[in-house]
Amino acid sequence: MLVPVVLGGCQIPSFGAYRGSTTQGQTAFKLWQGFFIAGLVIGGIVGLLILWAVLRYRKKSDTIPPQTQYHRVIEIAYTVIPILIVAVLFAFTFVAENKVTAISEGEQVTVNVTAFQWGWEFQYPQYSGVKVIGIETQAPQMVVPAGETIRIFLRSNDVIHGFYVPQFNYSEYAQPGRTNQFDLNIVHTGVYRGQCTQFCGLYHSLMLFSVRAVTPSQFQSWTQQQSASNSASISALKKQAAKGDS
Repeated sequence: MLVPVVLGGCQIPSFGAYRGSTTQGQTAFKLWQGFFIAGLVIGGIVGLLILWAVLRYRKKSDTIPPQTQYHRVIEIAYTVIPILIVAVLFAFTFVAENKVTAISEGEQVTVNVTAFQWGWEFQYPQYSGVKVIGIETQAPQMVVPAGETIRIFLRSNDVIHGFYVPQFNYSEYAQPGRTNQFDLNIVHTGVYRGQCTQFCGLYHSLMLFSVRAVTPSQFQSWTQQQSASNSASISALKKQAAKGDS
């Protein structure tokens, strides 16, 4: 009777989590799996021990059973074993966190991400004039190459915001006066939704964005198109200004 109830709440073997669309996200997913399985094993053992104690020592008569004050072996066991479990989980967490937050030394595509009430700006310093801005209902899209290292420099213009892409299994604060940086290595091409995870004001719920991962060649074509489009817009503005002065 309990099997449908238990299995209805989880998706084996992902246990309700995303598998990770980045190498960093996959590391976090494996850690999640390990923790969930460890929790199931420990919970199962504790449940069996409780069931055994209920059945083995249930009341059979009014006679008071023998009273034992100390049992050193059991006391040492239930002290040492939880400490070892916590130590092992901590070690796996330490290793996984170092992998997720590691900053690579090789070549990467740099994106300056600026959060503000209530929108996002994606600026590409390696490509002159390439910038994407979106506010509220105009959710911007950050275009990046799949299979390459993307270095994100995250900032905020006003209050604390949260950069979060669920399928990346990663979230980072955008803090005023501080620049946070991290790497992303997206495994497959596709579009991944993102959102602000820190309540930042009236239109927080509309502070959405997306990440579109394309092939490296498609990314180069996109940056060239964006650069040419921005250059044409600037030239048009200059001509209008010149006509106005004349």
